[in-house]
Amino acid sequence: METLETNGTTPTPRLRDPDFYAGYTRFQIELEFVQSLSNPLYIQHLALNKYLDDPAFIAYLAYLEYFRRPEYLRFLLYPGPTLRALELLQQEHFRKDAVTPALIEAMAREGFEAATSGTTGI
Repeated sequence: METLETNGTTPTPRLRDPDFYAGYTRFQIELEFVQSLSNPLYIQHLALNKYLDDPAFIAYLAYLEYFRRPEYLRFLLYPGPTLRALELLQQEHFRKDAVTPALIEAMAREGFEAATSGTTGI
């Protein structure tokens, strides 16, 4: 796909960088998404909207496991809850139960307790 670049007066076509999306790199988008998994309400949103039933989405979650590697782990703001959520989302029974308010409430409570006790939750 081509985009137009203005160099003063005349637009000139240039090829779009495949790793650059709306001003962000693919890594930045994936980082933001994987960090959002630390929020139990977001996981519930994904479950309620049937994303967790989509095999392609489950494969994408497995792909995001690269964030466990030290060179990527250092970018996570909340590594404990983020990686735990990624791990849980690999389990089919968790994906099915993610619509349950009691489970989401328990996850939120555990996260709050871990955040206020000084532990990382890993």
